[in-house]
Amino acid sequence: MILEQLPLARQVDMVFRQIKEELAQLTSGTVFIQIRNNGIGKFGVRHLPLESRGGELQGSFKGLVESQYQSFRQMAIESLKYKRNWTHGEIMLDFTLKQNMLHASVQFESNYNMSNMLAKTP
Repeated sequence: MILEQLPLARQVDMVFRQIKEELAQLTSGTVFIQIRNNGIGKFGVRHLPLESRGGELQGSFKGLVESQYQSFRQMAIESLKYKRNWTHGEIMLDFTLKQNMLHASVQFESNYNMSNMLAKTP
């Protein structure tokens, strides 16, 4: 299967299926998806695995439940509607659980290459 033949939404779905178990253990973090030529290359999750409460380090082992995961995944796919006119960049999806409710946001970073622009001008 050639990656370029898959719609970007399907690729995002594949990313979320790959990181599902990791998200199930996290209460906050950032999912990053790097895009080149409208195809996903590198992706992953940035997070702090330990936090301090009352001076004691505690790890988080209870993260997103199935309904929260599905909601987050759907938000990521729906966010692609706001991606306009760029083929290279990064999508960052921040999430946190507060009082057992999922809060999430999306940030796009578009990248352009001057040499590509110069190659197109006569």
